[in-house]
Amino acid sequence: MNTDDLLQRLEELRAHDLPTHGGRTMAYVYDSGLADADELGKRALAMYASTNGLDPTAFPSLLAMERELVGFARTLFHGPSAVGTVTSGGTESILLAVQAARDALPGTADPVMIVPTTIHAAFHKAAHYFGVERVSIDVDPVTKRADPAAMTAAMDAYGDRVVLVAASAPSYAHGVIDPIEAIAAETLRRGLRFHVDACIGGWVLPWAERLGHDVPPWDFRVPGVSSISADLHKYAYTPKGVSLLLHATPYLRKTQYFASADWPGYTMLNATMQSTKSGGPLAAAWAVVNLIGDDGYLDLVRTTLDGTAALADGVEAQEYVRLVVPPDSSLVALETDGTCDVFTISDEMLARGWFVQPQMSFGDMPASLHLTVSAATAPAVPEFLTALAESVQAAVAAGPIVIDDELRGAAMAIDPATLDDEAFDGLLALAGLGAGDGEVTVPDRMAPVNALLDVAPPALREALLIAFLDRLSR
Repeated sequence: MNTDDLLQRLEELRAHDLPTHGGRTMAYVYDSGLADADELGKRALAMYASTNGLDPTAFPSLLAMERELVGFARTLFHGPSAVGTVTSGGTESILLAVQAARDALPGTADPVMIVPTTIHAAFHKAAHYFGVERVSIDVDPVTKRADPAAMTAAMDAYGDRVVLVAASAPSYAHGVIDPIEAIAAETLRRGLRFHVDACIGGWVLPWAERLGHDVPPWDFRVPGVSSISADLHKYAYTPKGVSLLLHATPYLRKTQYFASADWPGYTMLNATMQSTKSGGPLAAAWAVVNLIGDDGYLDLVRTTLDGTAALADGVEAQEYVRLVVPPDSSLVALETDGTCDVFTISDEMLARGWFVQPQMSFGDMPASLHLTVSAATAPAVPEFLTALAESVQAAVAAGPIVIDDELRGAAMAIDPATLDDEAFDGLLALAGLGAGDGEVTVPDRMAPVNALLDVAPPALREALLIAFLDRLSR
């Protein structure tokens, strides 16, 4: 195929994806609405696509840009002695924070980290990868914030096994800031590392505070905060994937590094999980952050938070739906009063051109919808609320999806560890994701699938979705 044919094919493939601009995709993508920033990011990404961050002495430009980005964030997060690393995304930043904490206490038998149940699932991945037991503590049932007293009790219960404590600013699922000061006071007293996951809000909160919003202390100003993760490809509006992991001091970062000279090749030396890594995302982030700058981010945050407030007020004014909790930042979660279900609302919103993210029920928390507001979304909030009202009315007319009690009971009784491929094929077909022969499809309407997955225990849900992804990628 020639260049024109390949580009046309790429356009054809891209046509089936969610839109990344226009502010209607309210998860996964973040849109500033600034065409010049988008264009600059793409040009910088292409310019540095072939550079390699493996060796900063070979590509000193990447080191210079990384240092400048960290310097910007260090001031933003009030860490005069902080050091940092550019990573590929929030998950890698979190993985490295956990790994560094574990390796700082190499003699610890059966290491543990204490986290609220609302902590990002990347901590689950870190626990799985690094052999650190995750002890999840229930959050306040009303505010959805971490419970400092319960987390403190867990720190004492697990004693010398604890290598890390973590909390969110804000949490992904509900958009609220955990009580960082209260938790940090306890970790500081016990000499424990305390990580604040600000991946989705770290680039909003500093300017929100300057705009007069009530932002509780959460960054390095809080004694006891030892590290912070914050993504640039979210509210810094840079191309994906770029995140920052900052440590309060160089000493705390030492165990993040990996080196190996015990082979005949070059001495491997890495600050991140990756060895070879394109310099393109780093260069794009550096360019966009410097283009937008402090004043630009202040304007973007003002627009975003005004839109968030309008969205939250609009949700509260509607029938059948309500806020899970008032948002602390730019994330909104809503639930229904039981007259309809969020999965049908999600399908109806997609039919009207809006992507909203369903979140499954968890413990006593009912299923909800996650809405990420960006600067480009804010002007379209009235349009969104009209679409939401129409979608809710359609969902009410259809009624909540009801899962048969017998099927629900069967799902609760299944042990996924006992199932073979044939059984998974059958379950995927039952869930509406396949034909039972190993072939899978993504249905136009996901509500029945999501409703069925919602009643499945987490272990079965995980196994089914792994089976689905495996077959989808074959």
